[in-house]
Amino acid sequence: MTQVLAVEYVALGYQDNWLHILGSSFMRNAWAGGTIVALAAGLMGYFIVVRHSSFAAHALAHIGLPGATGAVLIGLPAAVGLGVFCVGGALVIGALGKRAADREVATGTVLAFATGLGLFFNSLATRNSSTLTNVLFGNLLAITSEQLLSFFALLVLTAAGIAFIFRPLLFTSVNSKVAEAKGVPVRGLSIVFMVLLGLTVTMAVQAVGTLLLFALVVTPAATALMVTARPVMAMAVSAVIGLVSVWAGLAFSAMFNLPPSFVIVSIVCAVWLLVWAGCRVPVRA
Repeated sequence: MTQVLAVEYVALGYQDNWLHILGSSFMRNAWAGGTIVALAAGLMGYFIVVRHSSFAAHALAHIGLPGATGAVLIGLPAAVGLGVFCVGGALVIGALGKRAADREVATGTVLAFATGLGLFFNSLATRNSSTLTNVLFGNLLAITSEQLLSFFALLVLTAAGIAFIFRPLLFTSVNSKVAEAKGVPVRGLSIVFMVLLGLTVTMAVQAVGTLLLFALVVTPAATALMVTARPVMAMAVSAVIGLVSVWAGLAFSAMFNLPPSFVIVSIVCAVWLLVWAGCRVPVRA
């Protein structure tokens, strides 16, 4: 009897109508939103890893949390507060830390203040549990057409910004001391980069949430850098890993009735592990 119940329980996870689900309007929005976020993460991820800004990317997602809860308290969309706090935190971190060591101290300080502010806003809120859940874990299936327009605008802005500062940003990322000695505006580039990172985090949090953001923004780029050291190629490989993970994750989530964020992050991490293991296999002559 126990075995029968167990089999029936597992079988409930599979959905026969998953192809129909994939064609639904909310799933189309999820495909489009996930694609935009994956492309933005691919553009930014390379520089996040090379500039040793992984902690900043992770922290900005948490910094955005009190912004989302605070916006709900005053009757504004959670995404507005999320974006304001992410970009605001990015401005402060970028202004205070032009080198990796300085950025870590600035990031930790801003994160501590934002966490305290989040606790304060949470103590005032009485009906924001769904907002907290969406920000923490993401809700890719709830992306609206209006959000898609804002996502696309942010992607265009991020791509244009990276293209405009690509060469000096790459120079300062590889050797900031030499770049500064040659007159490159290291602090200004740090601020611009952090703002672009804040915009990317604002999008990514709405897709996979604060707790899972690291895997989508940083892990594909880290995987790509194990494959190639060429900047443009690494960015392209990172974007492809993100796209495949998002598309496959949405398909598996519809097929087995699983949370999309969990499946997407699992695929990203599995690809990273496979590449990491493959790079450590000795090559025989």
